[in-house]
Amino acid sequence: FESTVQVGKLQDLINRSKMARCRGRFVCPVILYKGKHICRSATLAGWGELYGRTGYNYIFSGGSDDAWADAEDISEEDPALRNADSQLFDKVRGHDIKLLRYLSVRYICDLMVENKKVKFGLNVTSSEKVDKAQRYADFTLLSIPYPGCEFFKEYKDRDYTAEGLIFNWKQDYVDAPLSIPVSLTQSLNIDWSEYQSWDLIQQTQNYLKLLISIINSDDDSGLLVHCISGWDRTPLFISLLRLSLWADGLIHVSLEPSEILYLTVAYDWFLFGHMLVDRLSKGEEIFFFCFNFLKHITSEEFSALKSQRRKSLPPGFTLEEICMLKQRDRGSTTSLSSDFSLGMESSPGAAGSFTYEAVELMPAGAQAQAAWRKSCASSPQATLWSRAQQSEDRLSSAGMVEVKSSSSSSSTHSDNFLRIGSSPLEVPRSR
Repeated sequence: FESTVQVGKLQDLINRSKMARCRGRFVCPVILYKGKHICRSATLAGWGELYGRTGYNYIFSGGSDDAWADAEDISEEDPALRNADSQLFDKVRGHDIKLLRYLSVRYICDLMVENKKVKFGLNVTSSEKVDKAQRYADFTLLSIPYPGCEFFKEYKDRDYTAEGLIFNWKQDYVDAPLSIPVSLTQSLNIDWSEYQSWDLIQQTQNYLKLLISIINSDDDSGLLVHCISGWDRTPLFISLLRLSLWADGLIHVSLEPSEILYLTVAYDWFLFGHMLVDRLSKGEEIFFFCFNFLKHITSEEFSALKSQRRKSLPPGFTLEEICMLKQRDRGSTTSLSSDFSLGMESSPGAAGSFTYEAVELMPAGAQAQAAWRKSCASSPQATLWSRAQQSEDRLSSAGMVEVKSSSSSSSTHSDNFLRIGSSPLEVPRSR
């Protein structure tokens, strides 16, 4: 959305800040939600990579590097009093901070299980949480360590069973403890001190709840999510966030399920460098885990919608039966949540206009369920929500709404909604 940023300024900030992060993978906004930028990147570059990469770029750019085009000193101190390392970090990380501030990012979620990545005795990468000069002190830093892609070989070796699969937190290189400000955890009812005992399912669930809570807060601040390189763990959570928000009807409302799948696979995973062929050859199937994990976030607690607007489902309907509803019946609120809090059109002729308010449906009896299932059996496109053998007068007196879906040919495929009063209808949801 060009109205939220000036493209030229964004390009300039990116060009100047790219060297601050591992592999030059700069902070990039990938989801716009409630005017907030949800961003992704790699972690900060350590001095080993920074000097190596800047030297490489200097040689192969003919002796000039756009990253150093800005002569502005980020530090207020006299540069002569500081060593060369500190001056270089001041400059590149100062540009990185400028980009973060331009995107109004306040929260930085670091998925690394280590403070610094060390290779061949060199600190190849670093992290905001261990920046000695405290350059990122103005941001809200969250250390939420999550196993790297290597751990997902164990997931595959266990026949793709994540239940009971617990990461070994006692390994030598694991030195980043979980650290989350108390202000962000009060509403979640999670005992974060037990994180080392969580299996892969519970850990992913709790981290996703945390991310949803952050972006759903009342402030206007954006969020950055990163691991080390930003192409395994980072797309896992960015993809889950995108799918969850889409399912709630809050972003990408015009996309069908096949289209949102294409978007998240192509954009969140492959365009940002996930090396699927390499991961498959090693059995590190984090990509498969992402989509197989969707079945574990079907409850309302993973929804970004306000819970007070959701109502209970008449008993007896299964998740599979609710899923048989047509896309048009479900509207844009095809929630991953098994609550399926679905709104109907605000007026019979106002296509695409939805509301999340809902009215309580009368408990559906066995006859109604049987009638509904019978209609589905004869035509998967047809749904019938009226109680069997009830007169129209009785429905009117009870304030019920009858929804009839045409099962005729495509030429007469429009749905008819009969409304009593002005309250919209909520489609029944699964238990």
